[in-house]
Amino acid sequence: MTQTLATAVNLSPVPFTPKIIFFDIDDTLSRGGVIAPHNKTTLERLSNTDIKLVIATGRSKAIIPEDILGLFEAGVFDAIVCTNGQYSFDKEGIISHYPLTLQQAAKIDELCRQDHLIHKFDSDTHLAWANDNEQIRAFIASNPSSIIDPNYYKSNPVYQCSVFFKDDERRMQEVDFAKFGLKLVHWHQIGGDILPIDASKERGVRDVCQHFDIDISEAMAIGDGFNDLEMFDAVGYAIAMGDGQPALQQRADFITGSIEEYGLQQVLHPLLEIENS
Repeated sequence: MTQTLATAVNLSPVPFTPKIIFFDIDDTLSRGGVIAPHNKTTLERLSNTDIKLVIATGRSKAIIPEDILGLFEAGVFDAIVCTNGQYSFDKEGIISHYPLTLQQAAKIDELCRQDHLIHKFDSDTHLAWANDNEQIRAFIASNPSSIIDPNYYKSNPVYQCSVFFKDDERRMQEVDFAKFGLKLVHWHQIGGDILPIDASKERGVRDVCQHFDIDISEAMAIGDGFNDLEMFDAVGYAIAMGDGQPALQQRADFITGSIEEYGLQQVLHPLLEIENS
């Protein structure tokens, strides 16, 4: 049964000691693309235990925040699952990756162009926009991994397509994505990712668990969004943030506080005591 914390300041031991923990980034570790200082401190302390720490994000590799990459380079994180499970790596290199086929990418491009939708393809190094306007150019100016190249997918491995809707009423509901071996995962009322139908954070999580020879039943996951659903169902223990999506909270084993309520500290600091005892 899901438990909800009554207060935001109490430590709340959970009946589970993981061998590996998977963390979402946005609105779980970070707010506005910047990791909360208290979360950074907790992660650094946890990295001195035997528990492996892994990022599991919908972000593509090219736009993982610098502070998260810094913790990875410093050895705080053991691996990163990104692009909704499409690409996973550690310091030794790629653990797994699942690029779109050329046929899938071409179909996605065709569907987006039919509705005149702004979209981009994500590789491991670039965000390749298929459109050109002032907003995109402003984004590119502050994101050096972004380029405008409508044909990028034709000669480079790409892992997902992000599509931006004109309004929250017309969101490609009429498209039978499954017919093309694809699915659309919404991350906002006016945005979503088009992926292979079997893509999910869960697949990346399973790949990383296998890589480290850890059974997924011994894994914990912490997140807040729709793209965490499959991951929550797969791991041994799932923790939802207090301001996370209600649908995710319903699938969680435990609901902790938000970032500002020190939600991670409530459930992770007791693990530090166990590991140090």
